[in-house]
Amino acid sequence: MLSLLGLVGGLLLLIILTIRGMNLFIAAPLCALIVALTSGIPVFVGETNFVGAYMDGFSGFIAAWFFMFLLGSLFGKFMEDTGAADAVARWIISKLGMKHAVVAVVMACAILTYGGVSVFVVAFSVYPMALSLFKDADLPRRFIPAALAFGSVTFTMTSAGSPEIQNWIPIKYLGTSPFAAWEVSLVVAIFMASFGYWWLKRMIKKALDNGERFEHRDSDPTIPERDYPHPITGIIPLMVVLVLSFSFHETLQQLALIIALGGGVLTLMAINFKHFHNLSGAVSAGTTGALVAIGNTSAVVGFGTVAKSTEAFQVAVDVMTQLPGNELIGAAVAVSVIAGLTGSASGGQAIALPLLGPHYMDQGVDPQELHRIVSISSGALDSLPHNGYVVTTIRAICGESHQQAYWAVGALTVVVPLIGLAMAVALFNWF
Repeated sequence: MLSLLGLVGGLLLLIILTIRGMNLFIAAPLCALIVALTSGIPVFVGETNFVGAYMDGFSGFIAAWFFMFLLGSLFGKFMEDTGAADAVARWIISKLGMKHAVVAVVMACAILTYGGVSVFVVAFSVYPMALSLFKDADLPRRFIPAALAFGSVTFTMTSAGSPEIQNWIPIKYLGTSPFAAWEVSLVVAIFMASFGYWWLKRMIKKALDNGERFEHRDSDPTIPERDYPHPITGIIPLMVVLVLSFSFHETLQQLALIIALGGGVLTLMAINFKHFHNLSGAVSAGTTGALVAIGNTSAVVGFGTVAKSTEAFQVAVDVMTQLPGNELIGAAVAVSVIAGLTGSASGGQAIALPLLGPHYMDQGVDPQELHRIVSISSGALDSLPHNGYVVTTIRAICGESHQQAYWAVGALTVVVPLIGLAMAVALFNWF
């Protein structure tokens, strides 16, 4: 009982401290320590101890993602410094009008995500253009994280055909394909895209009616008008990232992102070299930004690793994976709760599927339907305030606070997917 209280209390405390803006290098290990102590996990000694478990998660994430964060951050800073992001933004505004600035950001994220680019990298890559679009359209910048997240982790990440890992993990356990239950997936994706975009526009309109406008900051890039390159020089590097990622993701998986981002950075430097405003400054800022982003994310991953080591977490997993009643509802609840506890969509699937897959398939559940339910449900409660992607996008990339930006992010990446999940369960049970 104490272990369960510590797990839930530690998670709630982490969420509260994150929203209040506390430094994650302090908040995450502090909350993880509370979870460990209430579960009887020793701090220093023993086969499983707090320091070892936390640092395994922390260092493991850095080892797996460092080059992607570094190259993604450099790509974004180079787009800023050369003026390529501003050039693309102004071209979009001239063609679509300022009222379509938000849809341009959402679609850019959706295309890159569905093309196989990691959601972390998409945020780094699209943010400079999003900043320019919101500036030109005079929209409140606190909604940029919501626009980035909505285009990346809702109707694209978990949909049929998506090359993102959240759509591929079930294949290993269920013997399905990336296009499992594509008909229902398409209906749900269209709903989430339409409803989510309407909601985002409504939130922005309400803010504008209350007098909010774009706020300029001293840290924003200032590129002289004469330095703007042709818009195509900003689009080509993005396409290089997309094509290389899509071409190699099946054979090289995560390593494909290094090739794709490396190709994008080199392409951007080659065609826009004369437009660099301050190359050394961009490299420095990009490197620092990558370290801050991956550090914040790793701090939260460390908390999840400690949480997974507790007895209460194992009990919660057992309970969640043996819920009575409709099997698809049980799977949806189990994966959603576990993803919320770990702050990871892929983590929730990887923990639940080895137990859920054989259990439900033995009961005659269609593996195609189970695949799609598991995929969609993993992308809902995973986006609570302590989620690594959420923390990175809001704080490290966009420079916003959770208090200002998270509520729009939560509405679009938690509430909308939960409604989509309920719709998918209903469609599978009724038709």
